[in-house]
Amino acid sequence: MFQITSERIDACALAQALQLPAAGACVSFDGRVRDHHQGRVVLRLEYEAYRPMAEAEGGRILAEARERFPILDACCRHRVGLLEIGECAVWIGVLAAHRQAAFQACEYIIDQVKARVPIWKKEFYADAPPEWVFATRPQAADPGREVEVIS
Repeated sequence: MFQITSERIDACALAQALQLPAAGACVSFDGRVRDHHQGRVVLRLEYEAYRPMAEAEGGRILAEARERFPILDACCRHRVGLLEIGECAVWIGVLAAHRQAAFQACEYIIDQVKARVPIWKKEFYADAPPEWVFATRPQAADPGREVEVIS
């Protein structure tokens, strides 16, 4: 399941809920707010998303990961709203029988989420006005697949 939330992400609770007896590996990724970006001091972040489109595209990414890698389950939760330094902005969990598939699927999921899901990030700096960063148009995971961009 892919979910956009304005609530704090509890990585421990999400990992505990992601359980299957056949899983020999659980790989998770916590994307946290850091205090710097390209040499600038970052005070906090703000994320915005177009929730219906973001959750639909995120669901497609998880389905693709299940097709591409021998995994048992995968989920992703992404935060929106104001986030302070150290807070979890995105959490991904992947279950597989073996670690290699879990690691590969987890990396695939975060890379695709960053490239394709309509989530925008504003950085608040100590020495400059806030700026939107990495606001790029979504890209298709497969070269033959078209992505509709609504402006």
